[in-house]
Formats: sequence, structure tokens, C-alpha cells
Amino acid sequence: METTPEDPPRKLPRPGGRELAYRKLDGRTPGVVFLCGYMSDMLGAKATCLERHCRQTGRSFVRFDYQGTGESSGQFSDGTIGLWTEDTLAVLDACTEGPQILVGSSMGGWIMLLAALARPERIAALAGVAAAPDFTEDLIWNRLGALEREELDRLGYCRLPDEGGESRPVTKVLIEDGRNRLLLRRRIPVHCPVTLIHGMKDVAVPWMTSARIAEQLLSDDVQMLLVKDGDHRLSRDQDLARLERVVDDLALKVE
Repeated sequence: METTPEDPPRKLPRPGGRELAYRKLDGRTPGVVFLCGYMSDMLGAKATCLERHCRQTGRSFVRFDYQGTGESSGQFSDGTIGLWTEDTLAVLDACTEGPQILVGSSMGGWIMLLAALARPERIAALAGVAAAPDFTEDLIWNRLGALEREELDRLGYCRLPDEGGESRPVTKVLIEDGRNRLLLRRRIPVHCPVTLIHGMKDVAVPWMTSARIAEQLLSDDVQMLLVKDGDHRLSRDQDLARLERVVDDLALKVE
């Protein structure tokens, strides 16, 4: 897919002298806000694809980097679900106007649900791509062995292999903070339209996670799109085209 040089990001001040890097496209509402996954940034294929699509359709769009990731300041090791949700709410409050569609990828799918609970009057619809609420507990902590748990407690972090064979850092503070923000153990009082896209060959986040989300949401308008040959990233051309259609369909519902 053709790429173009990135313009310098805008900066949103945050407490402690930190700044969030973001890129904003003006247009009509409902706007679209993209929420990245764990250790991802706003330069990824899904974020840039949606920006191009929103430019073509005249819709407002925002993508940004959480504190400690991408072009934002801060240390990744300080990051938690709570902190990154606060970043998301700050972007919503300061950088958008009117109703918004949140598109959350992987961990961003957890954060989009938390943001929808915190700003129900602002969130018109949600689109999850391999959404991963509660992943710190269900997909990390519950799978750690005794040695890894001891290392996490002693050092404050451990490194785990990801689906690409690389290692990723996991901190004790991430696990403990996530434990206070679990969503799938009870009904989720989100009432807006929601579409959940999930690849059935996703080895990082099982597609059944989206089924659990759908079951717990109070909204009556929840759709699941299972992609039989889809992986976790869902960034192939056909996956990106599907995501564009999902955003357009959600926008039609709430315009």
C-alpha cells in the first residue's frame, strides 16, 4: 500500500510536563477516533487507512499515541490501562467535537469500552478489531508460570514472546492496574451500536473474546464479523476495506 511522508504531529499537554502526539483531520460528524493496541502507534496500517478514508468521505478523524509510545513523551514502562484511558479521554475532550465513533484495535478495544463508559454522551458507536478487554488478566497473568510470576514480583517486569517471535515487556503495574478495570466479569452498560471484527486465526487474542464482549454488552445493536482466515493484525487490503465499510455502516446508523 502506498505510503506518504508524515506531517509533524500536534501535541496535547498532559500532567507532569508530558505531551500526547496526535494528528487530526477536520470534517463532519460523527467523527472517528482510532485507539492503538499494546506497543502499537498511530503510524500503523489501520490508523493511516482510516485517516485516508475519512479524508475521502469528509469525516473528521483523530489518531494519537498513548504516553510512552510512538511520538508521545513518557516511558512505556509507566503505562497502564488506566493511564492510557485517561489519555484517550483527554484527546476526546480537547481534540474532538460532537459525537464520535471509537475504533479500538486489540488493547484499544478495551480502552474504547472504558472510554464509552466514561463519556456515554460523546460516543455514538464502537468498532473493535480483535478487541482485547481484560487481556492483562486472562491472556497474560493466567498464563504465567511460577517462575515468571516470581520474576514479575521481584523485578517489577518480565518479558514474554509475542506472536511474531519477539519479546514484549509486561510490568507488574500494568497487571495490577488492569485488575481494577476488568469488564468481562459483569454486564457492560454500553448502549450504542457496536461492531466487533475478529480473525479466527488470531493466536494473540482468541476470537471467543469478541463473543464474550457481545454477550456482556447491554446494547441491543451488537454485530460480530468473524474472518475465517484472519490473523490478529487484520491489516491486509481486504481487512482494511472491511474496516472502512464497518465505519461507514456505523456512521449511517448514528448520523
